[in-house]
Amino acid sequence: MELSHAEVRRIAELAKLDLTEEEVGLYAGQLSHILQYFERLQQVDTSHIPPTASVLPLKNVMRPDVALPALPPEDVVRNASDSDELQFRVSAVLGDE
Repeated sequence: MELSHAEVRRIAELAKLDLTEEEVGLYAGQLSHILQYFERLQQVDTSHIPPTASVLPLKNVMRPDVALPALPPEDVVRNASDSDELQFRVSAVLGDE
């Protein structure tokens, strides 16, 4: 399948890309090669392969929940934009309404 320059411009417009004419020509060739490869893949007989959701084995990637010592209060508020006596100071949320 060969993509026309008009099709490449339309794809670029959808992707919000501003391409030069040289880039349109370059991408037309590259995208056409990619589509030709997909056409070849469509010809591969996969009828003997059962459908799968993933080719990788499923495993839990969560680490065990282990309690650790708390951070010292000085470390916790060290990078706060405003603090007072080891407490965060924030703007009032509720007004006098």
